[in-house]
Amino acid sequence: MRVDPNYVSGLVASLNSSTLSEQKLTTELSSGLRVSSLSDDPVAAGQASLLGSAISQDDSFVQSAATTQSLMQVADSALSSVVTQLTSALSLAVAGNSGTESAADLTSLSQQLGSVRDQVVSLANTSYQGTYIFAGSQGNIQPYAVDTSTSPATTSYNGDSQVGTITTENGQQIQTGLAGSAVFSAPGADVMTALNNLVADFASGTVSGTASADIGVLQAALGNVSQQQSVLGSSLARLESASTYAQTDATNRTAAASILVAADPATVATQLSAAETQNQALMSVIGTVEKQSLFTYLQ
Repeated sequence: MRVDPNYVSGLVASLNSSTLSEQKLTTELSSGLRVSSLSDDPVAAGQASLLGSAISQDDSFVQSAATTQSLMQVADSALSSVVTQLTSALSLAVAGNSGTESAADLTSLSQQLGSVRDQVVSLANTSYQGTYIFAGSQGNIQPYAVDTSTSPATTSYNGDSQVGTITTENGQQIQTGLAGSAVFSAPGADVMTALNNLVADFASGTVSGTASADIGVLQAALGNVSQQQSVLGSSLARLESASTYAQTDATNRTAAASILVAADPATVATQLSAAETQNQALMSVIGTVEKQSLFTYLQ
């Protein structure tokens, strides 16, 4: 009696299916991934894709924040130096206005104040990666220039009052810079005007009648610079916090995505062993059936 060919075809189909299952399980075990394509698990693949998009956004923000933090740290360092310079200038001006300095001392003091002014102007023109950090939105233009052809000298500002911001992933806007107009040229607390006037107040070897008023402006200017530095420091702390949150969020999402698509080695190994056993059984049955069919044919 011949063997039903449909029965043999069914066995071969089962063997092909079992072989594909064995190959898939072998790939899962070697790669550690349960889901490597959409067809493997559409729901898990879709969720993993959404997590991947969120991770990409986290990474992008962290990279942008790192660059911005560096710029803000440069600005903060520059302002610390400005505070030091202005504190020194204030001490010099108060000493000069005390009435105890000689003409030669006053002339020397004026020169020292001029040096402080030049240092402050240089700090106000600090750049980072080719961008002037106190020029507002005019980062490609040097913000401050001094004209010493007049007495007192004059200092011009060539930037604007706009400040940069960065938006966190939850929509929070953080100020990322300070315009020179707010730091060095604030009304009633103009750093450059105060320094230029104080240089002129002592240049002739005598004390100008406006020295006391100019010292008052310099004191106000020092207070304003310190206040602006505090604003920057607060923004920097908020940005660092937002960046840390994004890094943690990316780490957590990466772990969640990994769990979604990862294979369980123990389970896969058990399934693979079962598939191999099934394959061997099917191949044995097919071999037996083929022999029986051949024997019947030869009879």
